Amino acid sequence: MVLLAIALTRFTAHAQIPPSADAVLNDAYVQAAKEHKKVMILFHASWCGWCKKMEASLNDPAIKKSFDDNYVIRWLVVEESKGKENLENPGAMDLLTKHNGAKSGIPFWLIFDAKGKLLADCLIRPAGASLDTPGVNIGCPASEAEVAQFIEILKATAKIDKQQLTLIRARFLKNQPEPVKPAAAKATE
Repeated sequence: MVLLAIALTRFTAHAQIPPSADAVLNDAYVQAAKEHKKVMILFHASWCGWCKKMEASLNDPAIKKSFDDNYVIRWLVVEESKGKENLENPGAMDLLTKHNGAKSGIPFWLIFDAKGKLLADCLIRPAGASLDTPGVNIGCPASEAEVAQFIEILKATAKIDKQQLTLIRARFLKNQPEPVKPAAAKATE
């Protein structure tokens, strides 16, 4: 009985290790090749409010099908809070660093073709700059400029019609933070 308990404990501890970033990517590439899609990798953490907004946006029923029809979407955990580091995918931080994301904040996303070629990412760069050039992370697009950049990336990497792009634009613009009201206005409410 004791040996069974030890074996179960070891199995449970081993089963809780998240898959490596390489394993997640390879699985996504295989699926993308079979389904003729691109791969969208999103880096996130459990404490990240903007990551939750990104996930909610992508899963919004009004636009989810557009993403599901064009991308194999996978999430990689990075930058977890103290005590939750065991949730991080091994190698995910290395992948994030490789693609200029280590100091950019999360969410951070990358779009690859089914063979692993990087097609786009969430960094805004000067016109004509390569994907190797550092830029400003749009993370979960919310502002007019961020959403416009996101839409251009979707046009370049997916087959999404104009009507759906309009719905995607409207959904992501809902992520804008509420304007802060002056104290005097709050007092009169």
